[in-house]
Amino acid sequence: MLEAQARRRQQRSGLLLALPAIIWLGLFFLLPLGIVGVFSFLTREAAGIVSLPFTLEHYERTFGVFSVVLWRSVWISVVSTVICLLIGYPLAFFIATRQNNWVRQLCLFMVVLPFWTNFLVRTYAWRILLGDQGTINAILQGLGLIDAPLTLLNTPFAVILGLVYGFLPFMVLPIYASVDRFDFKYVDAAHDLGANDIKAFFRVVLPMTLPGVFAGSALVFIPCVGAFVTPDLLGGTQGLMIGNLISRQFGQSLNLPLGSALSVTMMLIVMVALLAYVRLGNRRLGG
Repeated sequence: MLEAQARRRQQRSGLLLALPAIIWLGLFFLLPLGIVGVFSFLTREAAGIVSLPFTLEHYERTFGVFSVVLWRSVWISVVSTVICLLIGYPLAFFIATRQNNWVRQLCLFMVVLPFWTNFLVRTYAWRILLGDQGTINAILQGLGLIDAPLTLLNTPFAVILGLVYGFLPFMVLPIYASVDRFDFKYVDAAHDLGANDIKAFFRVVLPMTLPGVFAGSALVFIPCVGAFVTPDLLGGTQGLMIGNLISRQFGQSLNLPLGSALSVTMMLIVMVALLAYVRLGNRRLGG
């Protein structure tokens, strides 16, 4: 009886401690989310005014006319995530396996160093590098490798490059944490059982560091889907993504219902990614 009362008091104390966070999430997350959801079904009038009746027109346009943008957003996000993984895993593995702590700290410092500069400034720097008269084309022409400037800017390639550059640390750091906790005695055991380095990696190291891979993939894919600064500055019309479309509907076009429908669709994509991350993580823990 006393234990039950003590447990109830602890629950009430925990609820009181969490109450400010619950109020904050309710006012600044759930309420705006509900408003956006309602707006997505309303009718757009002149000058951006919304009114009844409810309609599915904006979702029909989202999955009809704008389906190309949706698929492009998902495709670019997936490719960017895969590239970040292919670059980030070896880099994180290299950092985590350094015996010299000074070298390890220096490498981690270099990974997070770009965050010390404003993201917008870094994106504009890529415009200078990728432009027709930019640094990359100037070097290639100077070496005689090309006769005319390559079209690098305002392409999906430029968007992917900018996203990989911007979000690579989000892949490296979770994988680094997983590899850093990994006990390499398991690799020695695999070698004793006849496995070579490749088999030991794919059967021992990679499966046991998958939580970092899942976390890093989620941390890269989710912001990539909603990115609008990088596609806007580096992609132009060829790199238009759902984030740019939402920004234009709420800003230039004043089409709040369509912008809300696109926002809800983007959040659904994010929720699918989160559910996949949670399910894969739980399956890994259960296995």
